[in-house]
Formats: sequence, structure tokens, C-alpha cells
Amino acid sequence: LSSVEISEVLKRKHTLRWVEPVISKDATVREAITVCIERKLNGMMVVDESDSANRRASSTTGLGLKQKCVGLITSRDILRMMAASIKAGKSSDEVLDERISEHMTPIDRVIYGRPDETIATCRAIMAKNGIQCLPILAEGRVEGILTARDMQDVYFDAKDRGGKKNYLRDVSDRVGLSSDLTSMADPPVFVRQHLALKHAPLYLNVGVVEYPHPFKSADGIGSSRRNFGPQDLATDPSLSEDAHFVSEVELLGESGNHMQKLLYMGVADGVGSWREYNVDPREFSHRLMAECENVLSEASTQCSVVGGEADCSMISPAELMAQAYKRTKEANVIGSTTVCVALFDSVRHQLHFSNIGDSGIIVLRHIDSDVASTLQRGSTDLSIAFVSQQQLKSFNHPFQMGWTGEEIVEKNSSFRQASDSCTSSVHILRGDIIIMATDGLFDNVDVDDITKIAQQWEHESGFIDGGGIGSRNKRWSSGNSLTDLSARSVSKLAERLCRKARENSLDNTTDSPFALLAKENDIMWSGGMPDDCTVLAMHVVGKPSNAL
Repeated sequence: LSSVEISEVLKRKHTLRWVEPVISKDATVREAITVCIERKLNGMMVVDESDSANRRASSTTGLGLKQKCVGLITSRDILRMMAASIKAGKSSDEVLDERISEHMTPIDRVIYGRPDETIATCRAIMAKNGIQCLPILAEGRVEGILTARDMQDVYFDAKDRGGKKNYLRDVSDRVGLSSDLTSMADPPVFVRQHLALKHAPLYLNVGVVEYPHPFKSADGIGSSRRNFGPQDLATDPSLSEDAHFVSEVELLGESGNHMQKLLYMGVADGVGSWREYNVDPREFSHRLMAECENVLSEASTQCSVVGGEADCSMISPAELMAQAYKRTKEANVIGSTTVCVALFDSVRHQLHFSNIGDSGIIVLRHIDSDVASTLQRGSTDLSIAFVSQQQLKSFNHPFQMGWTGEEIVEKNSSFRQASDSCTSSVHILRGDIIIMATDGLFDNVDVDDITKIAQQWEHESGFIDGGGIGSRNKRWSSGNSLTDLSARSVSKLAERLCRKARENSLDNTTDSPFALLAKENDIMWSGGMPDDCTVLAMHVVGKPSNAL
């Protein structure tokens, strides 16, 4: 079935049952729930039903009057919105009366498929992007919305679903659970080991290293010359267009019941092309990161001074980005930057982050031997547990936060707001290694090589010995966490990664990840990509460090 074209899937779906998967942008959440249930829909295109919008849509394609699509809303979006609103203390009527246009995915951010693509391609797109509904676009028209169930249904005819024979074969022996004998199984051993630590807080040891563009001079202008000797390469971090911050503050935890220490961190990569307009690309990125720290510091100070009268709520990474951007804009700082901001919740073991552009986060983790066997992996070596999604307008053209001195209303602008960021959360385990970095690292060092460097650092530092993770877990159980050693040595990991990125960027003989991707996009580029590089290496430990 993987080679079946999506046009055939939609044809079958619409032949058996046609339901128009649309809802007005003026509809309420209450109405959207009713439409989802009555029409048995997982997702709906949000349309602007005004005459002017429909005339514009018609004139654009010349295909006659039609409904103009302005976004996509899914049942998952509705549930997520309701949960957030209830948590914020809104009444049920307030929640149900909200407009879906406030919570939909805008049309310019909707991921779509094409009719001539196959089930295999569309399943991969949906899995990689974590989406349950995929609009199918042909010549500017949404032909239908594809779901996982639609692709599964291709396998079965109507005669395979109903009738006595199918019921006896597929259902009769599987329906009905005993209320006396049915219970939940205990978690697997490797899960129980982590659950035993569930209520114990985790901590991050952070190391930061920043390298400027290797050919950058005091006036900030980079050179493409590659015949520099090692002594000629730039080393002063103040020359870098990258910026970062790490800040620990005390605010209300996610439960809202008690104060807790929260660790925030972020990286920003100033866009160098502003130099063509006599604007220092460093100013916007550095100001944005500084304002992130200011927002957090002021919020924490206000809570400690004012107490119960102050709003001490946890600030999400996206909200922090928004507040810092507002301040940077009000100061009329011209420029733009990619930006990634994260929050580590030590109590809930969660890393929350928001990302705009091509900076990002990866999480590295050792897999238990039982899990490795289940996943058909022969090794419990350090592996890639998570890679954050980037946001690109096109190759080497990331989306960014910025300010030109006036508002930009272009639909195809490269600028994005904090609300447009890729926002997600990752569950973190003790022993994980988290790497947050600008594109200077990821463009020059493959994630597999980053993993190898991190694993080598682990072994050399003594966090993993010949006994593997079993020996490490026994050490933890005995109370020997090596936390202070981690705090002293984690900067060495950041240093190694930055140094490797620089070495690869100057290598003309081996194609970097940037060069490989360039060729996939019909751009001739060989070797590395010299650039500023900032790396925050973070090691997850079970005790706070006393190391200076």
C-alpha cells in the first residue's frame, strides 16, 4: 500500500462518504466541537466566508467563486486550547465561546501534501511533523484532508468490515473486559527505575563556549579567505553576531502552588546581511538576549519583594521571547536574529522550548539494554533522543525575529513573532546531555558526530565506564553522582563541539551538512560553512553542584 497515490485514497474516501471539511473563521469552539462530532472530522479547513475574500480567491485562480481558506483547526488543537484556557481559570462558557480563528494554524504555516504523492510519503510527513491531518493541495485548491485512518481504510473493503463472519473472526473473542480480573500491568523494569526518581528533582550543569566567525575582523566584516594560519583566526567572542543567556530565577512552578527555581537559557544568531544597510548585526541579537535576562530578573525580584500581590507565574519560553522582543522593538534596535529560548523545569523533568529559525536543541540519551533489544539496536551507546524542528523560508534563509523601524505587513516576510515559533516540550532523564546551539554547529557537524564527541567526553570524564549504564546506575544508587565533576568539565564538551565546528568549517575536502544540503537544493557548495558558533552543553544530574 505504500506506493498507492493519495489521489486514489481521497477518491475512495469521497466516494464512500462526502463531508465538506470546512468551518467559518467566525465559528466558536462550541460550534467546532459540534461539527467535528456530527461530521466525524479530525480536522477542518477554516474559511473566510465574506464576499470580498471569496472574490479575491476566485480572481486569483480563475476557477469561479469559492471559499477562501485562512487556516486549519484540528480536534487536537481544540483540546489543547481548552486545557490551556481551563488551566488559566476561564469558565466553561468563556472557553466554548472563543473564536476558532484565534487558535487555528494560519494558512501560511499549514503543512500540506500533493495528490500525486504516495501513502509512504504522506505517512512520513505526518510522523516527522507530529500532525494528524494533512490537507492535500492541487492547483491552489484543497482537495481534501488526509488522516491516518484514511490511509488504513484503503486496505479494507466494506465486506471486510461487516457481516457475521467478520464479527466472529475479529471481534467476538475480543470484546468485553472482566471488571474483577482486569488491571494495569506494572511498568517494565527500565521504566520503574526512572519512576523511582520521579519525585527527585533534576539539575543542569551548563557550559557555554562562543567562537566568532574564523575570518571576522574588528569591524565585524567576515572574509572568505581560507589561507589564514591558525594564529590569524578570530578568537574574540565580542566579534560574534551570536548571543546567549543563562538565567536561574525563582517563580511559581507549573502547578502554581509553590515557588521553585527555574533555569532559562537561550541563543540568538544575528543576521549578517544587515551590515549592507550599515547596521551592526550584533546589536539586535545581543539586545534580545539581554532583555530576556532583564524580564526574568525583574519578575523574580518583584515576587521576592512584593510577594503575594505580584504575578509570579512561570514565564513560558514563547512569552519570554515576546516580552524581550517588545522591549527591543521599543528601544528601536534595528536588525533581526534567529532565536531559541528554553526553560528547564527540574521538578517535572521537562525541557520546554520555543524556536524561530535554524538554531536548535538536541537531546542525547543512553538507551537501556532491554529497550535497545526491543528497538533492534545492538548497542546501549549514547543515542539521539530528540532533535528540534527548524523554521526555514528556503535553503539558508531561516525565519527570524526582527525590526526594521516600521511594521512589516508583507505576507511573505521572513519575520516571525513569538506566537509563530516552533514550541514543544521534551521529557528529560538523569544522565541526558542537552546541546543548544546556533547553526554554526549544526551546519558543520553532523548530529551523529556530535553524539560521538559527547560520548567520548562522558568516558574520559568517568561518567560512563566499562560497565556501561548498569555500572552508572549502581553508582547513582550509592549516592555518588559526580555532580561537581560534571559542573567543572561540561564546558570542555562545549569547547570540543565549537572547535570541531570550526575545524570542519575550514575543511575544503569534506562536505559539511551545510554543503550536502546545498547540493540537494541545486546549489554548488563544497566543504564547510565558516560562521559564528555558540554552544550551550548541558548535563542532567541528580544533585545540585557545589563546584565553583
